Amino acid sequence: MIPSYEDANDNGSHPFWYAQVLGVFHTNVYYRGSNKKRKFQFLMVRWFGEEPGWLGGARHLRLDKVGYVSEEDPEAFGFLDPSEVLRACHLIPAFAEGKTTSLLGPSIARDGKDGDWMNYYVMR
Repeated sequence: MIPSYEDANDNGSHPFWYAQVLGVFHTNVYYRGSNKKRKFQFLMVRWFGEEPGWLGGARHLRLDKVGYVSEEDPEAFGFLDPSEVLRACHLIPAFAEGKTTSLLGPSIARDGKDGDWMNYYVMR
């Protein structure tokens, strides 16, 4: 869970973005013109998006609902600086909506061999 970085004046914007952490990495980086190496840490993530048409949050007395971004979106996966992460949150699969294989082909990033859950409820 990270801050959304969306326009704060937009009343419809959600205050957070959500992602599944796929890996925690570090590397040693040498900057040009320097012989000193620095440790660089980053997270590889798979992004969630808000469920279109779903009204959640305290104002609507319902949990927020998110789902994975399709692999066709060029920003479905990404990298994050660990310092951007506000905190972890618990995601509960929306079991009644079932699973799908249309969001991501066979991959270790999937929820399981039989696909991804269509949606999740966000417990903050």
